[in-house]
Amino acid sequence: MSSTEEFHAWQIHESGPADAPHTVLLLPGAMLSTAFYDGLMGAPALAGAPVRLAAVTIPGFAGTPAPQDPRMETYAALYGALAAQRGCDAVVGHSLGANIALEMAAGGHFTGPVVLLSPTFSRPDEFKELEVADRLGRVPGIGALAWSAMVHMTPHAMAESLPGASRDELIAELKKNDPPVCRKIVRHYFDYLDHHGSLVPRLRESGARAWVVRGDRDEIGLTDEEHDELAAMTRVTMVTVPDAGHMVMTDQPARVAELIARVVLD
Repeated sequence: MSSTEEFHAWQIHESGPADAPHTVLLLPGAMLSTAFYDGLMGAPALAGAPVRLAAVTIPGFAGTPAPQDPRMETYAALYGALAAQRGCDAVVGHSLGANIALEMAAGGHFTGPVVLLSPTFSRPDEFKELEVADRLGRVPGIGALAWSAMVHMTPHAMAESLPGASRDELIAELKKNDPPVCRKIVRHYFDYLDHHGSLVPRLRESGARAWVVRGDRDEIGLTDEEHDELAAMTRVTMVTVPDAGHMVMTDQPARVAELIARVVLD
């Protein structure tokens, strides 16, 4: 059973038994839509499990309406309310969605386990292209042009990293993004990173049971200090997925689905 629906400003795609005893909230990354979780949602470990999956596009991306206040703290509160309403047992986030999941835990909006797929713990870890776009985006007269070019180039830049069977569909989703909206959301995201400096202490202080999942060729950085601090946390499990880059859930959907099933069902 599968359905796509709108919940206020949410774009929600669900799969799994309607009466499943477990529900998992899935957050895509920046500029992505729920379609980027389709392969994972259909993977054997989850497709046949007693788990309801709800993938929810970050409002403002892929043509969805953005909240008036697109700060990370706002997104965390909104997703926390949605998770509570749907009785979610766990939250899985990818990239910027992983950072929202982290803030859901750190801000007290969600108390269950979180699976963080390729999160960013500090500004230096981020894609250099995104950081440059953010810095240019703050320059009057140049910012609008920079983000128009960024949004135009992203589908072409990502094409080779997307699975062939769904490549055209996913590229079409990326093309739905609106440059001014993306510019505003990403500005607030970098402000959030700059405010905290490093999110590693914020994850530790949250007390959340967390899995930090990265591809073995992940383009998002992780400093040695961040790695060592994460590895020392008793409530954090670090997972490296073979043959995967930043788009770990499309590169290796079956492996990530198996991990999520273990987190929820074990």
